[in-house]
Amino acid sequence: MSIKETIENELKSNDVVLFMKGTPQFPQCGFSGQVIQILDHVGVGYKGLNVLESPELRDGIKTYSSWPTIPQLYVKGEFIGGCDIVREMFQAGELQKLLSDKGIAFNTPASA
Repeated sequence: MSIKETIENELKSNDVVLFMKGTPQFPQCGFSGQVIQILDHVGVGYKGLNVLESPELRDGIKTYSSWPTIPQLYVKGEFIGGCDIVREMFQAGELQKLLSDKGIAFNTPASA
């Protein structure tokens, strides 16, 4: 299976996928950590894939998305963006709307 097929299989098998440095339990980059915090705060389930475990995956996802940096967030197979885009979408309420529009369950904690 080619790296492109591997990536496509992950995106088809999981509604929300984060290609990241490290794991959700132990991020190895501040930007990956920020996206994890946002996803956890929103309360959405996701699959984290550690690009540091595979140079082929690390290079392959950059080619696949035509986006040069990690992390990369995908929702229902659609590339959403990296840390800055995800953070801006979250702050504007757009990430939550996107998840809702795509039919993905999440639990946003009540605001204080």
